[in-house]
Amino acid sequence: MTTADVPANAVGEPAMPGSWRSPITLDAVFADAVGLGSVSLGGGQVYWLESRVAEGGRSVLVRRSAAGEITDVSAAPSSLRNRVHEYGGGAYAIGDDALYFSNDDDQALYVQSLASPREPARKLAAGAGMRYADMLVDAPRRRLIAVREDHGVDGREAVNTLVAISLDAPHAEAVLQSGWDFYASPRLSADGQQLAWLSWMHPNMPWDGSTLWIADVAADGGVRDARRVAGGDTESIFQPEFSPRGDLVFVSDRSGWWNLYRWRGGEVRALHPMQAEFGAPQWVFGLSLYGFDGAGHIVCAFRRGGDSQLAMLDPDSGELREIPTPYRDIGDLRVCDGYAVFVGGSPTQAPALIKLDLAGGSTEVLRRSSPLQIDESYVSVPQAIEFPTSGGRTAHAFFYPPRNRDFSLPAGVTPPLRVINHGGPTSATTATFNAAIQYWTSRGIAIVDVNYGGSSGYGRAYRQRLNGQWGVVDVDDAVNAARYLVERGEADADKLAIKGGSAGGYTTLAALTFRDTFKAGASYYGIGDLETLARDTHKFESRYMDSLVGPYPAARALYRERSPIHHTDRLSTPLILFQGLKDMVVPPNQSQAMFDAVRAKGLPVAYVSFPNERHGFRALDANKRALSAELYFYSRVFGFTPADAIEPIRIENL
Repeated sequence: MTTADVPANAVGEPAMPGSWRSPITLDAVFADAVGLGSVSLGGGQVYWLESRVAEGGRSVLVRRSAAGEITDVSAAPSSLRNRVHEYGGGAYAIGDDALYFSNDDDQALYVQSLASPREPARKLAAGAGMRYADMLVDAPRRRLIAVREDHGVDGREAVNTLVAISLDAPHAEAVLQSGWDFYASPRLSADGQQLAWLSWMHPNMPWDGSTLWIADVAADGGVRDARRVAGGDTESIFQPEFSPRGDLVFVSDRSGWWNLYRWRGGEVRALHPMQAEFGAPQWVFGLSLYGFDGAGHIVCAFRRGGDSQLAMLDPDSGELREIPTPYRDIGDLRVCDGYAVFVGGSPTQAPALIKLDLAGGSTEVLRRSSPLQIDESYVSVPQAIEFPTSGGRTAHAFFYPPRNRDFSLPAGVTPPLRVINHGGPTSATTATFNAAIQYWTSRGIAIVDVNYGGSSGYGRAYRQRLNGQWGVVDVDDAVNAARYLVERGEADADKLAIKGGSAGGYTTLAALTFRDTFKAGASYYGIGDLETLARDTHKFESRYMDSLVGPYPAARALYRERSPIHHTDRLSTPLILFQGLKDMVVPPNQSQAMFDAVRAKGLPVAYVSFPNERHGFRALDANKRALSAELYFYSRVFGFTPADAIEPIRIENL
């Protein structure tokens, strides 16, 4: 694909939107697609995890040797994934020619030889109900340091600690830190004499407030003299790292923006203040947006105006030099002497694993997330838009007009619009090429992907717009994005659909219930009952809604007021729901209750469940079925005939 800009609908046979034939089939969207992430570097080799849709979402460790040979390191049926905080991350560590990893099936820790990869992995730790994340190898002391989450006592909230796990039998575990509700990001100094980590307490999420600590490592391996470096209830800290010189570098949003800081001699100094985000919400462990080259310079990624940019920062002078690349979305950045590796994407390129030569600036694609190659004349390039919203403010989104070289809109016809709300809700959408979005636009349906108030990437104040206003600000922004595009003549006001997953599913259900803008909607594992979620959800998010809605049960009336399940009398819109029956984040009873209520009211409604899926669908068949079922649902509601042969779904009351 190239970046040539051909005007949408400039050529092609006039045809009603939704009925256009497209080369972007379900097989093209998902076949051989992999998720890329969790990059690490060592010994001239690059390691990363691939989540393979074709293998049911199995997470495989892959290695690229210094000679360029790519091989799988972990063998089936192992899947490198942990469920700490339910979202996981930081599922493996490399050290001493060995791979240490958490296995998805039993959540036990395993060790596997890298020198003899055919040898079976050996179980290292498997305490009842224990989960492990964010591992690092403390080689001189023959141990792993990790975040441990203990689910071993029924009826008790999980207990999180920092632990050391001996690499020698019987693999004893010693608690290094306890007493805080959550821990993350343990980091050892190069000489092994200091340990840094993050902690935070309920009701904070790590992007609300977290604390950075440093302590000395004692002769017996324990930690002593822990000192607070930065952070607190109103300051979020992200990715602490020790520099080659022993300074502690970290990201803080104390200025209102996640910027880089250095702690040296007991003093904290901002390295390059700017209105840009060098950090991100820590929904998963192991996130990395900067690292050090051989000279101690910081190679970093930051987000500004919805787009990512690479840069080189001199920590002594504070000088920052941007590094031009074609990528507008950059993550999982790891750095060593001479090169950096990251996952990067652009509006015309799906995410790929990229190697950057730091001296010359050239880039090399090491692995693509998808083999899909689409002629540019079928690709809708997103437009970053700002639109007016409630309170006299503006909000952000990416708009994708319909585009297919073989078809055009008939005169006087505007397309249906599918409004997408990301999950999180303090996550963010990007402009990276997404085949699932192009599936819609190449069929004549416009897309707007909304970074509603609460999204990251636009500073702390924008992220905090959602505080106390979940179900209000996000809904207003979704509604106003649709209205803005209708007023511009880019969308049909009578064919507006809204879609979201998880928190975005809640925004979808709330918009359909409390507003009359949308004519159909799709909720993917969405929340219909905030009160039930407050009682049933997992530890990590169990107090999240204290800030988004209010403390529960004191604010119970507000929870009920904002829960769509209690106001289905106001709902008059067709709805389709998708749910994984093993979901522990948003339990299946949420979707089932919403389906039952809408069906009882006599509205068109469909419920598609997947017995083996959790929070977010991973298997090929589930992803294909969900995408095609949503298109089929809209075709029946909006009255168009897709060119595709789609297996029908049962729609009640239609």
